[in-house]
Amino acid sequence: MERPYYLNLAASGLRMPIGTHLVLHQHENPEAILLNGRQLGAVVEEAAIQFKAPMAVPVMDLKLEKEALLSARGIPAADIESYHFAEAPETGWKIATTPRMSATCEAIRHIAQNTSLLPVGIGIGPFSLMTKLISDPITPVFLAGPGSTADEDSEVRLVESTLALGLSAILTYLQAQIAAGAKAIILCEPAANKVYFSPNQLAESYEIFDRYVMEPNRKIKALLDQNGVDLIFHDCGELEDEMIRRFATLDPAMMSLGSSRKLWEDAALVPDTTVLFGNLPTKKFYSDALVTVDDVKRLSDELTCRMQATGHPFILGSECDVLSVPGAQETIKAKVEAFLA
Repeated sequence: MERPYYLNLAASGLRMPIGTHLVLHQHENPEAILLNGRQLGAVVEEAAIQFKAPMAVPVMDLKLEKEALLSARGIPAADIESYHFAEAPETGWKIATTPRMSATCEAIRHIAQNTSLLPVGIGIGPFSLMTKLISDPITPVFLAGPGSTADEDSEVRLVESTLALGLSAILTYLQAQIAAGAKAIILCEPAANKVYFSPNQLAESYEIFDRYVMEPNRKIKALLDQNGVDLIFHDCGELEDEMIRRFATLDPAMMSLGSSRKLWEDAALVPDTTVLFGNLPTKKFYSDALVTVDDVKRLSDELTCRMQATGHPFILGSECDVLSVPGAQETIKAKVEAFLA
């Protein structure tokens, strides 16, 4: 889409959650729906209609690329979630889309061919995927900062090889979603934050952050640009201001940030051509002890007013996807409806 599409949505006062997971679990047997592209497409469409959203967003499941990568290596399905590489893997694997990925692609195709909604794809960022592939990513990332190289240190080699391998899995999945008709991609990079990068080290240099986070993401941005697909960059982690400035150099159409950030201050870090999205504390919506309906209304009003004062393009929304929590669906839905009102 052309950039004015997103700017016009912001100017219209749009309020929008990422709520497909919540709607999915209003149906019987949601796990079966996730494997049925036709049914999943109908649920994605239903979520957009229910929340009056112009964008149709798949379920934000950031485990799919790890599943595809490890399935290609022959790791049993029951072991994939807990599996970590102990040594640097070889590259050059043939990675195929999994049944879950294929269903998501078919859902995107349904949106593209049968609705007027914007078909949106989704994927995990390379750094965040790497953190799921090794047991201790923090130590080697720290070691690489002072200059330890892959030739000198096996842990650094492990990080860099899994980064490269993960990027290939991500690109495979994104290409499949683009072929299915995705016009925008939500790229989720929540691990690119202060937990995995030492703020003290970053105060001296962002070289390792640029190498491990920005360079792989620029390769993804290049793929999207080549195909006329927009980037919606998402990071709900604990961030430094300079991280946001660097994310902004990817020129995303939208940037989605977590509730720990003050978006009215972040507006100064992001060009006016990028719409800021979020960032109500939807991770807490399941509990009235953490946030009430009145809290949601107050936070919505405050965030809207403060963002209007900045003049920066803004869409009020969820800090991440709105997850369905057993026994709390109605509580969560009431809070989503409160900020949409």
